[in-house]
Amino acid sequence: MSLGKTVRSLVKPVRGLLASSEPALKRSYAAVAEAKAVLEHELDTIRAAGTWKAERIITSKQGAQINVEGSRGSILNFCANNYLGLSSHPEVVQAGIDALKTHGAGLSSVRFICGTQDLHKNLEQKLAEFHEREDCILYASCFDANAGLFEVLLGPDDAVLSDELNHASIIDGIRLCRAKRLRYKHMDLNDLENKLKEAQSSRMRLVVTDGVFSMDGDVAPLQGICDLAEKYGAMVFIDECHATGFLGPRGRGTDELLGVMDRVQIVNSTLGKALGGAAGGYTVGPKPLIDLLRQRSRPYLFSNALPPPVVGCATRAVELLLASSEIAQSMTAKTMRFRNKMTQAGFTIAGSSHPICPVMLGDARLASLMADDMLKHGIYVIGFSYPVVPKGKARIRVQISAAHTDDDIDRCVDAFIQTGRKHGVIS
Repeated sequence: MSLGKTVRSLVKPVRGLLASSEPALKRSYAAVAEAKAVLEHELDTIRAAGTWKAERIITSKQGAQINVEGSRGSILNFCANNYLGLSSHPEVVQAGIDALKTHGAGLSSVRFICGTQDLHKNLEQKLAEFHEREDCILYASCFDANAGLFEVLLGPDDAVLSDELNHASIIDGIRLCRAKRLRYKHMDLNDLENKLKEAQSSRMRLVVTDGVFSMDGDVAPLQGICDLAEKYGAMVFIDECHATGFLGPRGRGTDELLGVMDRVQIVNSTLGKALGGAAGGYTVGPKPLIDLLRQRSRPYLFSNALPPPVVGCATRAVELLLASSEIAQSMTAKTMRFRNKMTQAGFTIAGSSHPICPVMLGDARLASLMADDMLKHGIYVIGFSYPVVPKGKARIRVQISAAHTDDDIDRCVDAFIQTGRKHGVIS
C-alpha cells in the first residue's frame, strides 16, 4: 500500500469520529449557553432590584481608619466586625508572625492525620477556659462549627427548636440533621413554650438561638429561654459570634451578660470578629460532646487544620481578654454615644445597646445610595438588603469598635445627618 493510501485509510475513521461527535458538542455548547442566559437573567434581576452587592477594595490593614481604592485619604470604617480593634493590634500581629516562623504557613492536613500542633491544643484550652466550659474544638469557621454540630448531636428521635431569625449557618446546619425541626417566632417565649410542649415525646430537645442577632443587634432573652428549657427538659445552644469578647462584665458573651453561663450547655463562636478577626470558629461544651465531634463532625474531619499564624493571632487575642476586661468595658459608652446622637437627629436605630447599630431605611436602593454618599464624606458603611435582611427592611448597619474615638463617632453622625437630609430621610 502506498503512503498516500495509508494516510487516507487512517484519516477516514478519524473524520467519521469527529462527524459523529459534532451533535454532542453542539448540545454541550447549547447547554452552556442556556445556563449562561439563566444566570445573566438572575444577575439582571438583582441589579434591577437595587440589591447588587459590589465589593469595595481596601488597600490597607483593617482598622478604624482604612484606605479604599478610588478614595482619597484615610476613610473611617464603621462596618467591620472588628469590635475590639484587635485585627491590627501590634501584639496580635506579632503573635501571628512568630507562629509563622516557628510552626510554618500551614499543615497540609486535616487534624486527625497530621494536622494538630501544640498551638491548636493550646488555643482550644484557652477558649474553654475563657468560656468556662469543659472542652473546645476548632473549625475553619463558625459556619463550619454550625454545620458540624447538629447532625452529630441529634438523631431522628430528637427535636431541635430554632428561632426563626437564626443565622443562615444555623439554619443550614439544622437542615443536615434528622431531628424533628420546630421553628419558634423570633424571641417569643410563649411560642417557644408551645413548641417545647409539642416536643415532649422526643428523646432529647435542643433550643437553638443566636445570642445576638446580627442584623438587628437584638439580644436573645436567655434567662427566659433557660427557664423554659429547664422546665421542659431541654438543652440550650447559643451562637455567640456577635457577643464573644465584648458583651458581659468580662466580655464572655451573652450568657455572662444575662447571668446564665452555667445554664447554657453549648456555645459556638468565631475567631473572625472580636478575637483578632482572621478566621476560624469553635464549639465549647461538655467534653463527651467535643470528643464525639472530633470523631464524627464532617467539617472537622474533612477540612485542613487552621493555619498556625491564624492560631497564633487568635491565641494572643484571647490572652489579652483573659488578662483584662478593660477593652470590652469601653464599648458601652461608645455605642450609646452613637445611638443617642443618631436618634436625636431623627434616625431610627434598631436594637437597644449592642454595638451593631442598624440605621433603618426600608428601601434597598436608598440604603445603597446613602452608603455610597457616606463614602464621599469619608465614612465606610454598607447598605444591607434582601436576601440578607427581609424585603422592606433595608438598612445601613453601623458597627462600633473599641478602636473608634469619640471624634470618629461624631464625624460619622455628622455625615449621616448631611446624607440623610440629602435623601429626605430626616428633615
